[in-house]
Amino acid sequence: MFSIFNPQTSIEVGKLLHVDMHSHILPGIDDGAKDVDASLFLIDGLIALGFKELIATPHILQDYYPNTPKTIQNAYDLLRAELDKRGYDIKIRFAAEYMLDDHFLNLLEKDEILSFGDRYVLVETMFQMKPPNLDDMMFQIQLKDYQPILAHPERYHYLDKSLTQLETLKDRNCLFQVNLLSFMGYYGKREQEIANRLLDANMVDFIGTDMHHPKHLQNSQNFSVPRKIAKKLEQIDFKNHGLL
Repeated sequence: MFSIFNPQTSIEVGKLLHVDMHSHILPGIDDGAKDVDASLFLIDGLIALGFKELIATPHILQDYYPNTPKTIQNAYDLLRAELDKRGYDIKIRFAAEYMLDDHFLNLLEKDEILSFGDRYVLVETMFQMKPPNLDDMMFQIQLKDYQPILAHPERYHYLDKSLTQLETLKDRNCLFQVNLLSFMGYYGKREQEIANRLLDANMVDFIGTDMHHPKHLQNSQNFSVPRKIAKKLEQIDFKNHGLL
């Protein structure tokens, strides 16, 4: 809420980040864009926000979204064909957002992992329950010469607000990706508070839109934060920039 004591500042997020490395814009394979038209609507919006490149990261969650490199490639090919037909020139790549579970460990063992950039692997957990072997899973990822990125840690309610558990993961060379809209309080005050604490502690490596649907896009188009947060966001050289 606007206050003369806490003035809001708008930021052109695409020009801030250049690359959106976490989105669900591939058609029809998870809880993101439902079809090609929905994909194009989101992509048009991301281009208008100033993004130069997009990395689609559909869920791989065996019981709900049992995607494979083939299903993701097929969805990408379908979208790419329509983009080419309409003359789009924005670069789009794909990887995945992996749920840290036994299925993921099986994929890791077989080296059937979709990564991006410098062998980055985007992973997530359930929001309420910490995997009992979280630390070991991160270690296993690194043993395979991948770099784990924990998606939206500010949304995991099992993590303490003091950031102690996240500091432990950071010390073990895990990178963190915070959702853009968390800084606006879109997911709740708790998520906003932790996102801001991570920012103040210089623990935010990547920012992603986690774009799923038009409501996410609308809020991203109206992105504004307190002046102090805006200044901090503009000062940090996020690793998004190195993905171009």
